[in-house]
Amino acid sequence: MYEAFYRFQAKPFQLSPDPRFFFSSRGHRRAMAYLVYGVHQGEGFIVITGEIGAGKTMLANTLARKMASRNLVLAQVVSTSLEADDIVRMVAAAFGLSQESSKAVLLNRIEQFLLACHRQGKRVLLVVDEAQNLPARSVEELRMLSNFVCADRPLLQTFLLGQPEFRKMLRSPEMEQLRQRVTASCHLGPMDGAETKAYIVHRLQTVGWCDDPSFSEDAFAAIHQHTGGIPRKINVLCDRLLLMGRLDEKHAITGKEVAEVIDELNQEFAPADLRVNHDGGA
Repeated sequence: MYEAFYRFQAKPFQLSPDPRFFFSSRGHRRAMAYLVYGVHQGEGFIVITGEIGAGKTMLANTLARKMASRNLVLAQVVSTSLEADDIVRMVAAAFGLSQESSKAVLLNRIEQFLLACHRQGKRVLLVVDEAQNLPARSVEELRMLSNFVCADRPLLQTFLLGQPEFRKMLRSPEMEQLRQRVTASCHLGPMDGAETKAYIVHRLQTVGWCDDPSFSEDAFAAIHQHTGGIPRKINVLCDRLLLMGRLDEKHAITGKEVAEVIDELNQEFAPADLRVNHDGGA
């Protein structure tokens, strides 16, 4: 709706993770370095944790794009509290294999697929997103998949992306064997004020922004204060800011506009009996 008004080539603050918009903050650079390091190691597990909306999925998608030209097979599973048998089926599906079989047959099918990739000189990477939702038995099943080897080389490497509680889960006694196979781990934290401003400018410039609308320094500060430097929260707020700007035909965003939009968002999610009528009623 506002793209044409501001002459953008696309929406700059869409919620779906698009590698074109990847912003290399200090935390994201560190996490990406771990992922790339893990790829070169070719074995074990790489663990990346972060708050909701911190950009873990964006990291995974950006990694896939960076590695697309290499001799790699990369598959992704988004966990939704999958039990042990179901995680095996999801992994098989991620590799394009038929799931209409028993677990034993599926495991054999996965192993044969991994061996075929190995014979073709390809490496296989599995990215498991939202890993904090997995029961301990399902995580153990992923560890068992890492036992597939050929000529003493592992056939599968796994990246586990999850929220902070996944790190607590890994510290439990039953996760000891998995911990011993973690080759690198890091936590993706929020961005500071300067990075929040740079993140907003980066996404705007990616769609052809030419300082219309302009953002004042107090607008950037207010956005960071409200969102805490979490990318997804920044996207939600900035998308609404631009929509408001289009409706009111504004070409400058200041702290005042940010405060108005934050108030609107708060009202939308407030209980019905606490919402305020902005036309003067209650």
